[in-house]
Amino acid sequence: MRRLFWVGVGVALTVVVVRQGRRLVAQYAPAGTGDAVDGAVRVGRALRAARDDFRTGVAEREAELLEALVGDVDIDTVRANAPRHRAELRETFGRPAQDGLARDLSARGWADEPLTDPDDDAQAPFF
Repeated sequence: MRRLFWVGVGVALTVVVVRQGRRLVAQYAPAGTGDAVDGAVRVGRALRAARDDFRTGVAEREAELLEALVGDVDIDTVRANAPRHRAELRETFGRPAQDGLARDLSARGWADEPLTDPDDDAQAPFF
């Protein structure tokens, strides 16, 4: 019962403070201030609604593009299996030889190709 009493006192004080505050604002604030505040609130609400619409549109477009890109593939399954697939690819194709460019070039059949650009000159040192 005590708590209910103090809740009632709190509600009554809140009502009194809000009414007195509104009266003071109306008395001392310049004319048109309330309209300016209302306009700012409306602009804020409009911006919030535009942001929400934009985010919804982006999410819908992202879903459309994802569907067009991967079709009916379960992306979570693909992500879960990615490490295993990477390991299989590394095992199948291996890493390039570590002992130099010549071995890599000969493995690809490019051993007889020149290693420098014949058209390169001193005028273009960044090549």
